[in-house]
Amino acid sequence: MKAKIHPEYIESTVTCGCGNKFVTRSTKKTIMVEICSACHPFFTGKMKFVDTAGRIEKFQKKYNWDKRKKTGEEAPTEAPTEAPAEAAK
Repeated sequence: MKAKIHPEYIESTVTCGCGNKFVTRSTKKTIMVEICSACHPFFTGKMKFVDTAGRIEKFQKKYNWDKRKKTGEEAPTEAPTEAPAEAAK
């Protein structure tokens, strides 16, 4: 290997969004990750939604999911349709 062209390989701390921290070696001092083996559904066996762009909250807000969850209502299966007044006569 050529001298003085490679980056320094140092101990680094990896911090996950779940709060898990571990030490490894890298060219960076600190590394921030969103998901790790301690919280990933494949390794834990628990269902978990990973949402970085706020898509789940946007969906829940759009369909009032949070309000239904508190009151115990069921989600509507389809939108109600109103018959025209002329067809009823």
